[in-house]
Amino acid sequence: MSTYASAHEDLDWRVSRTCESGACVGVARRGDHVFIRNTTNTESPISEFTTDEWHHFVAGIKRGDFDGVG
Repeated sequence: MSTYASAHEDLDWRVSRTCESGACVGVARRGDHVFIRNTTNTESPISEFTTDEWHHFVAGIKRGDFDGVG
């Protein structure tokens, strides 16, 4: 994982359809990398993951590995 101080405004950011408050996580992809950022502060740091790291994370969510964290 890498973290960048500035926003990548040229990316196609997506937010969950269940995000009603606007305080959610934005996700974008470019090539073999997935980026995440805070949707309420688009100038906040952006974290970058490989698609492999992202797939492992999503699989963990689906398995319930992170239940009880939030």
